[in-house]
Amino acid sequence: MSTSEQGISAPSIDLPAVPLTLEGSAVLHQMFRFRWSQWRSKSPEDRGRILAEAQAALGEMETGGSALFSMFGHKADLLFVHFREDFEALNQAQLALNQLELLEYLEPAVSYVSVVELGLYESTVKLYRGLVSQGVEPNSSEWNEVIEEAMNRQREAMHVRLFPEIPERRYICFYPMDRKRGEQKNWYTLPIEERQRQMDLHGKIGRRYAGRVQQIISGSIGFDDWEWGVDLFADEPVVFKRLIYEMRFDEVSGVFSNFGAFYIGLRCAASELPTLLEGKTPKALPKTRPIPSGRPPRP
Repeated sequence: MSTSEQGISAPSIDLPAVPLTLEGSAVLHQMFRFRWSQWRSKSPEDRGRILAEAQAALGEMETGGSALFSMFGHKADLLFVHFREDFEALNQAQLALNQLELLEYLEPAVSYVSVVELGLYESTVKLYRGLVSQGVEPNSSEWNEVIEEAMNRQREAMHVRLFPEIPERRYICFYPMDRKRGEQKNWYTLPIEERQRQMDLHGKIGRRYAGRVQQIISGSIGFDDWEWGVDLFADEPVVFKRLIYEMRFDEVSGVFSNFGAFYIGLRCAASELPTLLEGKTPKALPKTRPIPSGRPPRP
């Protein structure tokens, strides 16, 4: 006789706490201060030679998944962002940059290592519930086999998002963040269903900015000092403020998140590097026409 026939409820099984994630491109952010006085002391011939080498290298790196940005504020002057297929290729990008004579005029300020990450809260909860309802024991060989099959299907379907190109947008906003894990507010002790509910509401805010802001989330647990890095790309910088401010009223951000420093920069194509180092704002993106004069329309 079954427990239900005896009038005894079967014991409930809690779902595993860890949501499934997909990982893609290895990512490196490198910020530098530029030694302007040292640069100005060089002869025009020396500067021309150094720029020619740097332009050629940066142009090649752009096709491989790198981008240069001119930074706002005192935290850094230049930001190099590298997206690569794996961490060995990422290391090669850093080493290639180190070989340039231009690096003698760059002082490292900040770096950040991460990997493009897609969180799968909704599909994780559905998959876990389905397996539990079938009586499959969590973390058993049968459980792991079903999970891996589902992950392989997701990897194939999400390949473009896992290995994205750096968006051809005029501005970047980058910041690191954590989920709180203190005594009073601890994201990691919430049931996975509750975290999934909050993440769904959080995601709805971001989706309202589709077409105006492109977002790439990268995971950095075990790679750097924070848990995630967030890259936002847009053609008009005020939209960053609007999006992030609106998310402050969301429970995930307002209650369970900590944020690091924010960095904002303006895209500089390899062809515009001489313009930038002459002290003028770059006016073109790598794959598009020059930026039209006048203020871009607000979103």
